[in-house]
Amino acid sequence: MKRIVEPELMSAEDQAQAYAEADFEAAHSSYPKLFAEKFPGRSGKALALDLGCGPCDVTIRFAKANPGYVFHAVDGSAAMLKFGRAAVRRAKLARRVKLIEGFIPGGPMPRAAYDVILASSFLHHLHDPQVLWRTVRQYAKRGTIVFVPDLRRPASRSMARSMVKTYSAAAPPVLRRDFHNSLLAAFTPTEVRQQLRQAGLSELCVEAVSDRHLLVFGKVE
Repeated sequence: MKRIVEPELMSAEDQAQAYAEADFEAAHSSYPKLFAEKFPGRSGKALALDLGCGPCDVTIRFAKANPGYVFHAVDGSAAMLKFGRAAVRRAKLARRVKLIEGFIPGGPMPRAAYDVILASSFLHHLHDPQVLWRTVRQYAKRGTIVFVPDLRRPASRSMARSMVKTYSAAAPPVLRRDFHNSLLAAFTPTEVRQQLRQAGLSELCVEAVSDRHLLVFGKVE
């Protein structure tokens, strides 16, 4: 099945609210655990860049799991960041999580390089995936940890519809719609490996980690 792109930005208030209130526990709770598994010898302190942070559910989970980390969390949607700021305040993490409104490439990043770069469920939103990988290359230094979990595209529309029924049957209509569209817009592991080669990031690994997710991880050389 060929990829079908979706809108890059979730800017509607009701859409952002639906995502902020959604239960993504099954997937999002696994990401900090996978991070610890893939990088067991990582430093206890780091400056992390979180690209496409949305309402900050994943950012907050990483901050709680890594108490020595400071996060610069970036998103182009003011609506998403509104809910993200509220969530960060509720979690009492405002000192360690700085939210930044901006698009990539060219967003107002506070630092020239980061120890860790995260991007959760962001890649599939991009019409040009090299936007993400060029940004990773720009803000990485030798040894920067990269951790990018995302959806992976199923083989057919019928499989996508089945996944929506299996995993989002009880979700609001906007989330079911967006999940279906995101599955169709996602990349396959083979496509992502090609993207990494093109970006000069072949040292990063790509793994399928569930029936609907892939993970890009590794250290920049």
